[in-house]
Amino acid sequence: MPDRRKSFARLAVSGALALAFLFAAPWSAPGSAPGSAQAAELVMFEALGCPWCMAWDVEVGIIYHKTAEGRTAPLRRLDIGDPRPPELAALPDIIYTPTFVLMDGGREIGRIVGYSGEDHFWGLFGVMLARLPAESGS
Repeated sequence: MPDRRKSFARLAVSGALALAFLFAAPWSAPGSAPGSAQAAELVMFEALGCPWCMAWDVEVGIIYHKTAEGRTAPLRRLDIGDPRPPELAALPDIIYTPTFVLMDGGREIGRIVGYSGEDHFWGLFGVMLARLPAESGS
């Protein structure tokens, strides 16, 4: 029984940290309005209560905007259940959360469906970033 309490306590703390981070973190690049045109951006489709989205927030999201990758492709967060903005309406098959879509000039460069840990995320994201044209990002 004590192991179950510890697991629950860890989950509760992680969830609380993720929620605190969601409401405190800057999601757009400095000086840019949410939804503004970017040379490149990482669009995260998420859902309230998604445990994998919360894990990403705790493990990656808290530092994403401070990284070179985050400066190259600023993060834009969208709820999977909300209507999509016109520039993203044509994206096919966004079903699972989280889904990360790297966009450049209105075009999909690549996507990561799901989250299985920070090493996996950074590795796949690095491969996607390598596909960006040389003039994209900063």
